[in-house]
Amino acid sequence: MSTLVLALAAGAVVGLALGALGGGGSVLAVPALIYLLGFTPAAATTASLIIVTATSATALYTHATSGNVRWRTGALFAAAGIPPALAAATLATRVPEPVLTAAFAAVAGLAARRMFTAPAPAPGRRPRPVRAVRAAGAGAGLGSVTGFLGVGGGFLAVPALVSVLGLRMRAAVGTSLLVITVNSLAALAARTGTHTPLRWAVIAPFTAAAVLGAWDGKRLAAKVSGPALQRAFATVLLAVAAVMLADALR
Repeated sequence: MSTLVLALAAGAVVGLALGALGGGGSVLAVPALIYLLGFTPAAATTASLIIVTATSATALYTHATSGNVRWRTGALFAAAGIPPALAAATLATRVPEPVLTAAFAAVAGLAARRMFTAPAPAPGRRPRPVRAVRAAGAGAGLGSVTGFLGVGGGFLAVPALVSVLGLRMRAAVGTSLLVITVNSLAALAARTGTHTPLRWAVIAPFTAAAVLGAWDGKRLAAKVSGPALQRAFATVLLAVAAVMLADALR
């Protein structure tokens, strides 16, 4: 199978997950770039930030037009994540590749666990008032993950927005995309001077397919139950985590 076809297929899956679930797809981007498209872990995390930024911004627009973005909550959450994202992105360029791969495997496993065990939101529940301290603490943790591993962190943002800040699921998914976009931009800015080689002939079609997939993902979310989508992506993520951990330990 040609590199172009692989890039398009992987990008479509990443975009589909981001559009439908507000997270999870970006965790698939890095292993796809490494194992399917031949990127090094360092180059894959930087390329993933480019892909995630463009895709999340597109998905954010589609959710914003439906009124599913809580801008004040998202701004507090994202602002707290910017300094940790910058610091973690700088640190990631100095970490040995096996360590980076093992860390990514752990995060992919955590993402799968979150998707398997996330409880369904109670219908009719009113969102709790947004507390700045809660938003800042959760946002800082998410920014660190985004900067270090090149993932959007929506699999952490959505549960935090639901359980910690009390948003309903649709609003949490839309708001998480605002947070992901801001944190990914910050982490990408921190990596601009690292001279990591980027293969734009792969990144460009991957990103284009992901952007188109994000539109389809939002439509899919309206037709298929959230738990069913989460279980499907969680199964894939568990397999990815196992492969990456085995690779790191060789």
